[in-house]
Amino acid sequence: MTSTTHRETQIVVDPDVPLVRIVREFDAPPERVFRAHVDPELFAQWTGPKGMDIRIDRHDCRTGGSYRYVMSQDGEDYAFNGVFHEVRANELIVQTFAFEGMPDDVALERLVLEDLGNGRTRLTSTSLVDSFEGRDGFVASGMEVGVNEGYEKLDDLLARGL
Repeated sequence: MTSTTHRETQIVVDPDVPLVRIVREFDAPPERVFRAHVDPELFAQWTGPKGMDIRIDRHDCRTGGSYRYVMSQDGEDYAFNGVFHEVRANELIVQTFAFEGMPDDVALERLVLEDLGNGRTRLTSTSLVDSFEGRDGFVASGMEVGVNEGYEKLDDLLARGL
């Protein structure tokens, strides 16, 4: 039996700017972490909290592309959508992110992958919202649980060789 290492996820809520910064290391090279973000079948396997069903409506992860997916649990649907503004293989994804239940609170997200060597990657994701109220609603919605559980699922997927 193999054991997967689950690393700590740092989630920082900035007191001066309405943003959230997430930093997480993975035991996989940037190419594999990037692929897990851009391949819709892989993305659906790890994103979000445990126990949620994920349906990908579209996931065209390229500069100018867009996405929409729906998370479902206990008969409740939670839909998310956005546009990919810049995608650079194995290093950068810039996108918007909106929860359709709160369509006025759109975040601008920047995900950077840093090669740490020895087959390891540091992911830094910054989400900037246009107000503190929007940012705080984003955090209060269970984002921390979804991020932590999602990255644990991503660890498991990467450990299986992706």
